[in-house]
Amino acid sequence: MKLGDGVEQAIHAVAMLGTVEDGYVLSAAALAEYHGVSTSYLLKHLQALSREGILNTVPGPKGGYSLARPTDKISLLDVVLAVEGRAPAFRCKEIRQKGPNPLPKEYYKAPCQINAAMLKAEWAYRTELDKVTIASLLDQVMAEDDGSLQAQGCAFLEANQRPLKS
Repeated sequence: MKLGDGVEQAIHAVAMLGTVEDGYVLSAAALAEYHGVSTSYLLKHLQALSREGILNTVPGPKGGYSLARPTDKISLLDVVLAVEGRAPAFRCKEIRQKGPNPLPKEYYKAPCQINAAMLKAEWAYRTELDKVTIASLLDQVMAEDDGSLQAQGCAFLEANQRPLKS
């Protein structure tokens, strides 16, 4: 399974937004600058996260993004599904019933075993992603930080977060 670059960018953006003070937002441009990615590409994923209820959007030139729910209520699966969509990665096209000489339909009453195996694997993958929250990721980062990451993040937030009310 291959996930697009947007998944990584979205997870990092959500994690960064998890450190923003209540009543403040970060612009898409600031998030993109911090991570060294394209603003327009990141915006597409921020909009998807907003549609799924993960982010709040404040429109306008002084607007930006904030989390719509606490970091312990946002899983990696939530972010992946928002960016990549809810459809399974593997989609069976029933090619076993095609070709120049397929067997009659009564031979295909049971689901395709390949499809069943792939869906079982995807279920396991999704179950594992659902166990990991943004809060747990932030806790891991903080536990391993010697203070450098926190200092860098605080300086960035101080310079870039915007109050909701000016």
